[in-house]
Order: sequence, then C-alpha cells, then structure tokens
Amino acid sequence: MNLKNIKHIVPAAILLLSLGLGSCVNDLDVTPIDPSTNMTPDYDALFTKCYANMALAGNGGANGDCDVDGLDGGTTGFVRQMFNANELTTDEAICNWGDEGIPAFNFNQWGASHPMLKGFYYRLYFGVTMCNFYLAEAAEYDATMTAEVRFLRALYYFHLMDCFGNIPFLTEVSPNAAPQATRKEVYDFIESELIGENGCIASMKAPKSNTYGRADQAAGWMLLSRLYLNAEVYTGTAQWEKAAEYADKVMKSGYTLHKTGEGQWSAYQMLFMGNNGENGAQVEAILPLLQDGNTTTSWGTSLFLMASTFNDKMTYVGEATNGTTEAWGGNRCRPDLVKKFFPNGGIPEDTDTWGVLKAAKDDRALFWGKGHTLEVDDVATFESGFACTKFTNFYSDGSAAKNSQFCDTDFFLMRAAEAWLTYAEATARLNGGTTTTEGAAAINEIRSRANTTTKASYSLNEILDEWSREFYFEGRRRGDLIRFGKFGGSSDYKWQWKGGVKEGTNFNANLNIFAIPDTDLNANPNLKQNPGY
Repeated sequence: MNLKNIKHIVPAAILLLSLGLGSCVNDLDVTPIDPSTNMTPDYDALFTKCYANMALAGNGGANGDCDVDGLDGGTTGFVRQMFNANELTTDEAICNWGDEGIPAFNFNQWGASHPMLKGFYYRLYFGVTMCNFYLAEAAEYDATMTAEVRFLRALYYFHLMDCFGNIPFLTEVSPNAAPQATRKEVYDFIESELIGENGCIASMKAPKSNTYGRADQAAGWMLLSRLYLNAEVYTGTAQWEKAAEYADKVMKSGYTLHKTGEGQWSAYQMLFMGNNGENGAQVEAILPLLQDGNTTTSWGTSLFLMASTFNDKMTYVGEATNGTTEAWGGNRCRPDLVKKFFPNGGIPEDTDTWGVLKAAKDDRALFWGKGHTLEVDDVATFESGFACTKFTNFYSDGSAAKNSQFCDTDFFLMRAAEAWLTYAEATARLNGGTTTTEGAAAINEIRSRANTTTKASYSLNEILDEWSREFYFEGRRRGDLIRFGKFGGSSDYKWQWKGGVKEGTNFNANLNIFAIPDTDLNANPNLKQNPGY
C-alpha cells in the first residue's frame, strides 16, 4: 500500500471516530442514525489512518477537520507538539509567541491544564485508539499490516510513557474507563509487543523491503534501542547492552548515513529538504512521515518546522525564505545550542547561514545570525537569538516544489544516525564513560558526514553534545537531557532562561514527567496525577 496520498483514502465511517477531550471512554462507541448504514470499515483506509495520525490533523488536510475535538489541527499536530514538548523545554529552542502554553514551555512552568500538552496527549491516544480499532476489526486481514499496526501502537505508547509516565492503558476497544498502568508496566508491554512471544517485529517486512513510509523490522529495532537506551529512566534498571545490540542491528540492516551532497547542498541539509524522499537522503529514513504540498497538507508537521523558524527577512536562496510562502517567525535557537558548534568561540555576527557554516566548519550548523543577536535578551522578539534554517522546502536538484505554500518535506521520525549515536553512547556507558574503538568510529562517521573534525575517543558529555549537534529541533532533546541527569532536579547544567531566569536555574525533578491533563483526570476515576502536580 502506498501511503503518499494518505488523506484521500479514509472512508466516511472513520470520520465519525474522533477522540474528545474526555478520557478514553466510549471513543469508538458510534451508532449510525440510519440502522441500514453500512458501518463496515475500509481496512486499507483504517490501516493508513494509523500512520496518518502522525502526519495529518484530520481527514481534510491543513484546513479541514481535526481528529481531536476541541482543539485546532495545528495545535494537535504530532510533530508540532513533539517539538514543543521536547525542544522548547530545553537548551535548544525558544519561542517568542504569546500563545497560551508557549511561555510555560519556554520557562519550564507547565501544569495539568497546559493546552498544548493536552493536544499532544490526545493526539497520541487517538493513534492508540485507531490501532486498537484496526486490531479489533482487521487483525486477520493481512499479517504484515497487523504487525505494523502493533508496532505503531507500541510507538504511540512509547511517547505517552516517555512524556506522561503512569498512563491510561488499553489494548482493546472498550466502553470502560481505562485503567492506569505504571511506567514499568508500559515499558514491559512495549518490549513484549515487539519481541516477546509472538512479538510483532518477526512478522514485519525485512529492512528496506517495505513501501517507503511504512515501518519494517529496522523501525522495530530502532524503537527497542530507544526504549533500552532510556531503560534506567523508565524502570530504574539500565539496559545498555540491549540498547547497543539493537542499535547494531539497525546499523547492519542496510539503512545508512546519507553522505553525498548535491550542488550547493550538503548531505546533511538534504535530509530536511523538499525532495528528501527522492534525492538519496531516503537511505537514512527508517520511518518517514510523508508530506506532499498538494495532497497531504498540514500546519503541524514539516511546514511547522520551517515556517515557525523563518521570517520574511531571511532570504536563504535568492529571494526565497524556506521554499514556501509561510514564514511565521517564532521558534529560534537558544545560545547554548549555537555555542556547541563553536567550543572555542568565534561565532560570527550578523551573517547568513552560509557564513555561519563556513565559520563553524560543520555542515550541521544551520543557523541564521543576520539581523539577529546570539543572546536571547528579549524572549518576545524573534531576532533575539539566532534563527534555525535546518528545515526547508527547497529541492536539492534546483527544481520547484509542488506547492508554493505547503511543503513536500518528509519528516524523518526515525533516521539511521540515531542508531550510530545510540551504539556509541551505550557502549561508552559499558566502558567506564569513554567510547570504545567501535563507538568512536560511529561518532566519527557522523562527524565526517558533516565535514567536521574527528577524535579518537569521546566522553559521555561530549556524546550528549553530539546528540544535540546531530538532532537539534527534531523533537528528542528533553529525553536526552533527562537520561544524562541534566534536565529537572539538581543539575550542574543550566541554559539560558532555564526555569524562567535568564542565567538559568534548576527546576523541580517532578517536571521530568508531564502532568496527566486535568480533563482526563476529571473524566477517568482510575487515574492518579503524577507526583508534584
């Protein structure tokens, strides 16, 4: 099944299945007004919907319906809220918008009524609901598709467990209020669902043999390596050997780092461009979320990442900004991120991306300083802080994008470089905090792709910095900081505006887990709030 035109193949019956702002109760209890109405779902369309939930707000594109009642589509976009929750709360990004919830992200001051965390929470649970519904209705339809849906459900639950800790948990469609599972119980479920007896990975297609945009066994291994890398946070017991084992399986799967540039564009830049599904960068895309400027439009996926980081003064290529007409000027870099590319100083002032790249001698330093200050002195001003030019809708071969407003840039939710860094970190932790020969080689392969310097070994703190240099603005930084003990609680690491103070201050460790939304607590008597809220 081709997922590229996902918004066009969801049947009318599925349109009725939207998750409201209450608990996961009766969310699929839909009765037709006309008893003669055929409510048999289209299994192929329902399968596609399990994927589309991560890429689209609803079935009508950017300006259509939203699957999550009570919130607009942009607010509930999976990638948008993954970014807000995991980037704005850290040393990488800050936003000048006054939208309800943005300052709380910027200053680490959120609570149970936070509107955007609700959007993320219910978006994830809508994904779980769609997967549960598919498995209830179509488990026998196609073994490979069933395995993929089980994987997707595990992925949704991973994000819920990572962000919200002890969460409502159901593996079937039920009219009853969901019981609350501990983080450890959800962890065990994800592990068992992937590789336990009758685990779904065994029934997924071999690496690189599935349709682009669909998950294969390497995606399952990547999720396991991510689970094991954070096992000590989730369960109290480290699993570094297993993290390295499954990262190594991904590294040997046939997915690899994209290393060949085109024209003025580096290999790294090509990962985040409008034709990244066809320009060679797809060799790194283990799980891409598909975007098409004509058929799969969204305010909350790749367009959000480029429009929110550009304003109309940033003429990246000729007179163009980011390759679309959308330039909202909101999210930009905290100085702590930019400085990671300039450990010896020498950050250029008042220059464009090409000037920053030249000074950094690292192809990943995709920042814009022209008309901007490095320091974020005024959080409410976009030009206070360097802009980020990582995501664009340009085509590396110089051809035009399909649509001048909406982008074609697929979002690589899982890409191969994660396995390289996971392997390096996990083996370093088993080696007393310094990379092994093989682990250093993995980091050096990533750094060589970026045309920057390499070393014979790396410490854990250097690995944490490398995670940032490689994956900034991709929605994972919060988890990395927590794993290294540098997020909430007593920490030796402070960043600008951490805790709401410009010079940075520590905040309580309970904020390492977000609050269960108050709307769900009120609707579900089985739930208890996470500690500290």
